[in-house]
Amino acid sequence: MSIPGNKHTVKIAGFGGQGVVLASIILGRAAILDGKYSTQTASYGSEARGGECKSEVAISENTIDYPLVDKVQTLVAMSQPALMKYIDDLESTGTLFVDPDMVPRIPNFGGIRLIKIPATRTAENLGHKIVANMVMLGALQSSTIIVSEKGLHEAIREYVLQKMVDLNIRAAEEGKKLASK
Repeated sequence: MSIPGNKHTVKIAGFGGQGVVLASIILGRAAILDGKYSTQTASYGSEARGGECKSEVAISENTIDYPLVDKVQTLVAMSQPALMKYIDDLESTGTLFVDPDMVPRIPNFGGIRLIKIPATRTAENLGHKIVANMVMLGALQSSTIIVSEKGLHEAIREYVLQKMVDLNIRAAEEGKKLASK
């Protein structure tokens, strides 16, 4: 959970083509729409699709003086390599979101809160695998409440193609349902 006034940090990681960067941009924008401060950084592997990709978002009710993230409270791992590479960046009492279909081997991490969201399968059931990132964002929003549902939906409307808005919002709502199970 986000503590008012404190900086909440999120790392989203996976393969290029999974919408990692878009998810982080939407998360950061949702925070701004909620009246908070936000920073976002991203890095990509050399491949256009399928290579390593990560993005970090910091959200706070106060000005963010340092935009880079050392340790995160929330890690979203959309692939097995992403989990293995970035798990050490997660605080020992942090929250880990994984897609169990994409991350089949999840070691026991002690005090970490583990939330399994079958984002890819859910997105495929909605007819478009590409919205797995929105399924995960809906779950993240619902579980952490670092941004409001209203802010998330508004940010989705701003950043996805008009013809894809309804699908992306449905995907986020499915993620919310999955997180509540």
